[in-house]
Amino acid sequence: MKSKFDIKDNRPFSEKAKSFFQSMLFWRGRRKGMIHTRSIEWRDFRYIFFPKGFHEKYGYLGAIPWDESGPLFNAIYPLVLAMDYEAKPKWCPRWFLRFLDVFGNDKSIVRVRNRKLHNLHRKLTKGMLMYDYKTKWTYYDLRISIAAPSHLQDLSSAIEDRFYKTGYREELVERIKKIDPDLAKDISWKSLETLEDTIKRLENENENENETKD
Repeated sequence: MKSKFDIKDNRPFSEKAKSFFQSMLFWRGRRKGMIHTRSIEWRDFRYIFFPKGFHEKYGYLGAIPWDESGPLFNAIYPLVLAMDYEAKPKWCPRWFLRFLDVFGNDKSIVRVRNRKLHNLHRKLTKGMLMYDYKTKWTYYDLRISIAAPSHLQDLSSAIEDRFYKTGYREELVERIKKIDPDLAKDISWKSLETLEDTIKRLENENENENETKD
């Protein structure tokens, strides 16, 4: 049964064909309501056939990290590879998925340039997409938003949890090091609970010493 929200395209074939070719090679972007598609450029073909770096190679998956250095990229790297393994059909080359990303998705996670190509991209990739990744309250509070099966969602959550605990540990050790550098070396490997108790004890001792001096 079709959904009552489905919209039937009653335009004549000639108008559909014109719209299709307008969305293709070198055509300027078009405005349709609140959506404005981008103009196709030569660099889009370079992205499709000769991708530069990790971000462009897997760009068909959505918001892939640009910077290939640092802990944030290293944390998300295995998730992208796992999504690519699940999303890309074995018989389908990545350049074709990048082609659909440009001419179907307008190289965007929110716009649609051509509905048929967009739907084909979704069908081939099983709808998998990385919508966003960011750190919120602290540099180690990583939030990853993806559309993927539950086992990849579990992997994403595990990465977030590991990234948070690693960053939080480093922060606690640095705070201890400022008060007692020698102690920081001895307990840096211990549990987060031990580090939290230690920093509380050291800060309380410092506060009591300062009150005594006053």
